[in-house]
Amino acid sequence: MGGKQSRSLSDKELNEVSVNQRRKSAIRDDQPSLSSAAERIRRHTTMHFGYSTLSLAMRGLDETPTELWELRGLQKLNLSMNCLCSLPPALGALDNLVVLNLWGNNLSSLPPEIGLLKKLRVLFACRNRLSEVPEELGSCTCLEVLSLANNQITALPNSLAAMHNLTKLNLSHNRIVHIPTCVYNMKGLVFLHLACNRLETIADQIQDLVNLKILIMEGNSIHTLPKTLCFLESLELLNVDFNDLQSVPMEMYLLSRLGRLACHPLDKGLHIIHNPLLKPIQEVLQGGLSALYNYLKPT
Repeated sequence: MGGKQSRSLSDKELNEVSVNQRRKSAIRDDQPSLSSAAERIRRHTTMHFGYSTLSLAMRGLDETPTELWELRGLQKLNLSMNCLCSLPPALGALDNLVVLNLWGNNLSSLPPEIGLLKKLRVLFACRNRLSEVPEELGSCTCLEVLSLANNQITALPNSLAAMHNLTKLNLSHNRIVHIPTCVYNMKGLVFLHLACNRLETIADQIQDLVNLKILIMEGNSIHTLPKTLCFLESLELLNVDFNDLQSVPMEMYLLSRLGRLACHPLDKGLHIIHNPLLKPIQEVLQGGLSALYNYLKPT
């Protein structure tokens, strides 16, 4: 009694919204109830760090309430950990969205209308069932963070090459055989996560990602590292553990910011010891990264 009103929709209110949604196809003049449902959702938006925010996370939703798409001023929307299999074209109406969280649903695709979200800066679509990404996503050129991890993606459309503001890209735990060509055009990338895919090679174009500080490629089937990888002198963490590497390029000593051999996944440095490295590299690494670099440096 007298306590603060909940900031998230109650189960009762969500049920009322769902009922209204089902009724609207059978009742033509239900506009007052629809407006009421939309107002209930609007009441539960909050201002968070200056952004109009709404969370419908963990609500067991198998479809989105139609009234949601009336919230044109919404800037952050969290639909994570529901049971959504699809999103309607009406998503494109929320053209003020800055952050969209779709983590942990059953989405098999994203609607082309996602390309209308021109202000979008952060998109989490990890842990879904995506096998492809719409070409229209490339129109979201303000994107800075994109996570498509834990899906069934094999490739990305070339249109994503226009994402020059992207700094963090997570494509881990997918089915990617070759690093998508568009990735090499994302010159602003600082963080690139490609662990647990089906990669066998790294193209020479990797040298174009001159701002990379973190590159994670563990758990693939990479046989060799290109010498151009060693030109990424900003790298602070390079994880190529659990691949099929037998040797390293002679130019690896140029990666001076790696600092040390690392073991813990979050540690900066070079992660490489869990590979079938041949002698003498395997033996030299027992002395640490400095020993490896001294061995590789030309005399």
